[in-house]
Amino acid sequence: MSVMKRLSGIVQAKANKALDKAENPADMLDLTYEKQLENLQKVRRALADVATARKRLELQATQLQGQAQKLQDQAKQALGQGQEDLAREALARRATLAEQLDSLGTQHQQVEQQQQQLETTASRLQAQVDAFRTKKETLKASYTASKAQASIGEAVSGISESMTDAGMTLDRAQDKIAQMQARAGAIDELLDTGALPDALGGGGDDIQKQLDATSRAGQVDSELAALKAQIGAGAGSPSLPAGSADGGDGAASADTAPAAGAPDGGNS
Repeated sequence: MSVMKRLSGIVQAKANKALDKAENPADMLDLTYEKQLENLQKVRRALADVATARKRLELQATQLQGQAQKLQDQAKQALGQGQEDLAREALARRATLAEQLDSLGTQHQQVEQQQQQLETTASRLQAQVDAFRTKKETLKASYTASKAQASIGEAVSGISESMTDAGMTLDRAQDKIAQMQARAGAIDELLDTGALPDALGGGGDDIQKQLDATSRAGQVDSELAALKAQIGAGAGSPSLPAGSADGGDGAASADTAPAAGAPDGGNS
């Protein structure tokens, strides 16, 4: 029994959810308005029926009053002719009509009260229907606007998600590009230093490497000596005018001594 109750509850919940999803507020408002109009028409028909009954009672009362007046006249005529019994009969019938008139008067008052109540009800219901119609149109407009806004929001949300995905794709692409650039730079450094073959496991010539290193070191030493000589030459250049003659003779004697001894050597 408990299982069947739970199953019934689940089915009812699913059905309610499906109905809520299929329900359109605008259609429900229109349906409610139509029902209110039907109720208003029923009240108006009842009012018309009560008014007809009241009119019928008034007509009956008028006829009875006419008959009562006729009997009154007949009773007077019978007394004038000395027919007292006939006059009494006419008055007796008139009394019966009077009772009927009293009953009709009571019914007429009741019908009038019913008519007044129905008129009040119809007026109040008409006001309620008019107010509901105005509110209905306002709610329908709000629902339409809200639905449009929700659609726009969903579209914007979809665009936002798409832009977010695109941004993430761009970020990933930039990360990969930066990674490849860093890898390319590292490979270039390894190629410049000659460490790439070792890193790739290709092996290398150690002797040639040492010779290349020694050659580079000698080249550095030569450049350093040349730089020192340039600096020393720049520092001694101001004293050249003072000892230029002596320096020049010494240089000439140094240059001429080998020239003088050259023939001797040749003769020997």
